[in-house]
Amino acid sequence: MKRPLQLALIGLVLAFMLIPASGVAASSAPAQEKATFAGGCFWCMEHPFDELPGVISVTSGYTGGQTRNPTYAEVSAGGTGHAESVQIVYDPSRIGYDRLLTVYWHNIDPTVKDRQFCDSGHQYRSAIFYHNEQQRRLAQQSKEALARSKPFREAIVTEITPAGPFYPAEGYHQHYYKKNPIRYKFYRTSCGRDKRLKELWGGSAGH
Repeated sequence: MKRPLQLALIGLVLAFMLIPASGVAASSAPAQEKATFAGGCFWCMEHPFDELPGVISVTSGYTGGQTRNPTYAEVSAGGTGHAESVQIVYDPSRIGYDRLLTVYWHNIDPTVKDRQFCDSGHQYRSAIFYHNEQQRRLAQQSKEALARSKPFREAIVTEITPAGPFYPAEGYHQHYYKKNPIRYKFYRTSCGRDKRLKELWGGSAGH
C-alpha cells in the first residue's frame, strides 16, 4: 500500500514542478505585433523600416481593397481597391509603435491624395492601417500633433483606417532595394522621392 502511494505523491510533485516551468517559458517568449503602412511604392517603404532595432521583418504587399489574392498587375492597374503597402512585424519591447509612426511620416508626402511622388492612383495613396485600438489612438494623436507642428503649409490627407487582409507581393518585389540596388536608386531619384522628402521634412527626412 505504501509504495503505490509514494509513487503517486512523487508523480504529483513532478507535475506541480513542471507547471510553472512551462508557464515561465510561455510568458518569456518575445511578443510580436504588426504595423501596416501605405506610402506609395512599397520598394521605397521597406528600406526605412528594415534595419530598425526591434523590427523583425518587413513584407511588401497589398491591402485595403476588395480583391482576394491580387497580383501586382491587377493592383497597379487600379480597380482592386488595394494600396501598395508594407507590413512590419516588430518586438514592442524593443521598439514602440510611436517610433514606427515617426519613421513612416518622414518617408511619405502626407499632403497629396491618391498619389505619392511620381506614382498616381488610389493604389498609391498614403494610409495607416491600424490593428488595434491602441494603434488607432496613437496614429490619430501623431497625425494631430503633426498638423500642429508640421514644417510645411499644406494639409495632411493621409488616411487612418482599420487593417484588413494583407496579401504579400510576389517574391521579386520583396527587398527589392537589396536585390537591385542600382535600379532602386535610379527609381527613387527619377521619381523625385528624395527631393520631395527633403522639401517636406528637411534634415529629418527618412528618419
